[in-house]
Amino acid sequence: MLAALAGEVRQRPPFWLMRQAGRYLPEYRELRAKAGSFLDMCYNPDHAVEVTLQPLRRYDMDAAILFSDILVVPHALGQPLTFLEGEGPKLDPVRSVEDLKRLSRDRFHERLEPVYETVRRLSSAIPAHTTLIGFAGAPWTIACYMVEGAGSKEYAHVKRWAYGDPAGFGALMDLLVEVTADYLCTQIEAGAEVVQLFDSWAGVLPAGEFRRWVIEPTRRIVDLIKARHPAIPVIGFPRGAGLSYEEYVTGSGVDAVGLDTTVPVAWAAGNLQSRLPVQGNLDPIMLAAGGEALRTAASEILETLAGRPFVFNLGHGVIQTTPPEHVAELARLIKDWPNRG
Repeated sequence: MLAALAGEVRQRPPFWLMRQAGRYLPEYRELRAKAGSFLDMCYNPDHAVEVTLQPLRRYDMDAAILFSDILVVPHALGQPLTFLEGEGPKLDPVRSVEDLKRLSRDRFHERLEPVYETVRRLSSAIPAHTTLIGFAGAPWTIACYMVEGAGSKEYAHVKRWAYGDPAGFGALMDLLVEVTADYLCTQIEAGAEVVQLFDSWAGVLPAGEFRRWVIEPTRRIVDLIKARHPAIPVIGFPRGAGLSYEEYVTGSGVDAVGLDTTVPVAWAAGNLQSRLPVQGNLDPIMLAAGGEALRTAASEILETLAGRPFVFNLGHGVIQTTPPEHVAELARLIKDWPNRG
């Protein structure tokens, strides 16, 4: 994994899967039933370490990604957060400069100490050949949740604030840039070898606003991380970026870029992969479907991207209805890739 992110072409590409630890695994569901709330799992190092290790035992991925959630950052800033079964996260909305006064950095690292403890334990618990990935949500995506108070289809509240009061919204983004960089650096100091920024809602912005609220905050976070940990790779995942992927790659400073499901792999090979390693981008529904469709799609990605620095992954996270045996088949296909035919 680290070699691929440094620009080396491996005999076979390394692989891991977004949301590889989760509800599709029966052992996860069993632990989840005993653990209490989802946030309780995230803040309990015993549970979080176990969940992180579960897919490694089954599939021997080349990387483990910390089990946590992107919304622990606003939670650590003092924004009330709950996860409702079947509905997802709910937060008390922050929609003005006045609302920002409810947030505080005073206990930020104290509240996140269980996450750092999980990283410390994982750094010695995972196999030696496995890379440990830390992560955070990128500021735009975190702001979407903080302002909307939940997931959204139109992002009306956050866009109105960003478009109508860019200085006020910028104060929220400045705060998120600073605490996210510090959060990721602290994960690195606890043992993370790579960090990934998830910008799940990057694609809802028009080009100029994408530049302002996605690329620029990402560049600032990368600069802050590199000032403290220059050798640590940063992967950016600007989901839905479309034609703005190129500008994101050239402007954000990330060391590698995650491709969402919609990015044509031939286009990525010609326009992105000559500049930096790419990661992706099998459709998670294809993984759930399995069979010949899965084998054909995965092989096309490998044939197109494996000749340059590349990490095999999905274009978004593993979905709950994915049969575990389909993940096992994908793992075999990737591991056998150098010996195909």
